Amino acid sequence: MDKFKELVENRHEYARAWKRRTGGKVLGYFETYMPEEIVYAAGVLPVRILARHEPDNLSDKWIYASCYPVKDMVNQLLKGRYDYVDGLVNVEGCQWMFNAFEVAVNNRKDLFSHYLFLPDYTDAASSKDVLRSELDVYKKKIEEWTGKTVTDEALDHAIGVYNTNRRLLRRICELRRADRSVILGSEMMNIAFASQVMDKAEINAVLEKFIPELEDREPYKDRIRLMLIGSETHDARLEELVESLGGSVVIDELDNGTSYYWNDVNLQKDRLMALSLRYLGRPHNPVKDNNWRRRPQHIFELSEDYHIDGAIIAKQIYCHLHGTDNYAVWKILRERNIPFHFFERDTTLPLEETELRLEAFMNMLRPGLVRLAGWHKALEI
Repeated sequence: MDKFKELVENRHEYARAWKRRTGGKVLGYFETYMPEEIVYAAGVLPVRILARHEPDNLSDKWIYASCYPVKDMVNQLLKGRYDYVDGLVNVEGCQWMFNAFEVAVNNRKDLFSHYLFLPDYTDAASSKDVLRSELDVYKKKIEEWTGKTVTDEALDHAIGVYNTNRRLLRRICELRRADRSVILGSEMMNIAFASQVMDKAEINAVLEKFIPELEDREPYKDRIRLMLIGSETHDARLEELVESLGGSVVIDELDNGTSYYWNDVNLQKDRLMALSLRYLGRPHNPVKDNNWRRRPQHIFELSEDYHIDGAIIAKQIYCHLHGTDNYAVWKILRERNIPFHFFERDTTLPLEETELRLEAFMNMLRPGLVRLAGWHKALEI
């Protein structure tokens, strides 16, 4: 299991080795809405830009009052941590991410860059046609950049590889539904991260061999079952902290967690339309769910399926999208009598404070303890 964590920690070395071995290009992306299949079909390795906290002496010159992960991404990009990246793509979504994208391409003129519009109103009648048109433009740009034609056969292969990866990740995720699971939340998150920075065919081969071994693993002892809700994350430190206190995140609804692999591309003759329908039909974050508000119901259904004892809502500081959406999430959790704890976080966790708050919350969920009336109000502080 440590191999996946090591792969994430050594992702830069992996990408550089992949370039030397294949002679291919590497494309960095910020949002998990980026349609990787088109890039992969052109022989390019898509790599998600991840935040990793380190001393920051560069980002303030270019970006301010932003969420800390974005500032850290800018800092890393300017320091050359991603010097192996040949291009960057940003998908319409978080404006902080767009700012990071602009800073990076303005400081590296050699980069291929593309802004991909994905409608915020994903349920509108015209959205699928709008996105299909955007994907057509994107495909032509990728072909021009790489000098390779993205054929239907290449797209079919890429879609098959990516659907296989999603199926394997869902198979592992399903193991967390058991009362005594063979996998912890931090382990599942590191597997998801590895899938976002590795060649999908390579990690699929690893997962195909790993899953039978995982299924025969000795289950962990009983733990408090928690759900993680909120802003996307860039490491598994929160899950590890929960585990140190006797709990486990058995399910999440994060952009880069289950939402990343929750649905497949249903292949059809028009491959770009198939991709359009997949990315518009995946579980959405607040900016893409501002019309019908399907996210709260999805959260509730996950909470039922995975038999959670409580939920943690972790919002990145300055993440206005999740800030405006929280009222709808809180409302459905209260209506279903699901205990939850809310806090804000940045790239790093204030360890002692977070540990104290989570321990108090989890103690309320332990069997045999009486929950006080009005717990949901007290835990929002």
